[in-house]
Amino acid sequence: MSSQDLVTIKPENRPTDLLQEVENLKFQGYRFVQICCTRVPEGFELTYSFDKNYELKNLRFTLADGEGITSITSLYLPAFVCENEIHDLFGVPINHIAKGVDFGGKFFRLAEKTPWHDLPKGGAH
Repeated sequence: MSSQDLVTIKPENRPTDLLQEVENLKFQGYRFVQICCTRVPEGFELTYSFDKNYELKNLRFTLADGEGITSITSLYLPAFVCENEIHDLFGVPINHIAKGVDFGGKFFRLAEKTPWHDLPKGGAH
């Protein structure tokens, strides 16, 4: 049987808490699963998911428009795929992506820059 746990990171603690929480999960043996980004009235909601023995841990927080976040590629290199995708599609700044895997806004060939940045806040209607 699998279980799920959600940890909400408060805005005032986000830069240090995100990396600290991710580092703790790595040292406990969790593997990186995914990062999900969606539009919300406050800006963007990001959910980072990790798994160990069918136990899913999610770290969730909200970023204001134009606010960036530090990459977790120093701990989980495969996160570069999700981070580049979020940057390219939503326009969320991801700082310090590992050298060699930061595509600088060119991970995807897009007809328009950051096509999902201006989605309706709170989801499609």
